[in-house]
Amino acid sequence: MKTIIYFTAPWCAPCKQLSPTMAQLMGEGMSVQKVNVDNDTDFTTKYSVRSVPTLVLVDQNGTELKRMGGNRSKQEVLNFYNG
Repeated sequence: MKTIIYFTAPWCAPCKQLSPTMAQLMGEGMSVQKVNVDNDTDFTTKYSVRSVPTLVLVDQNGTELKRMGGNRSKQEVLNFYNG
């Protein structure tokens, strides 16, 4: 099963804009793991995240499949997950 790792920070304005979209997708059953980059530096380092928001699509083993950054529309996130 694929999962989106959603790297975010409470001080990040684009993250605040993306947050409702990600919450909606999680509520619709999409597998999303939210990571606060300020609190989980080991995980952030593991995936070499340098800016937020960043979405990293991983497989069931945690292997990165692809990534995208910035505030995105719901359709863009769906395309990223399904594409």
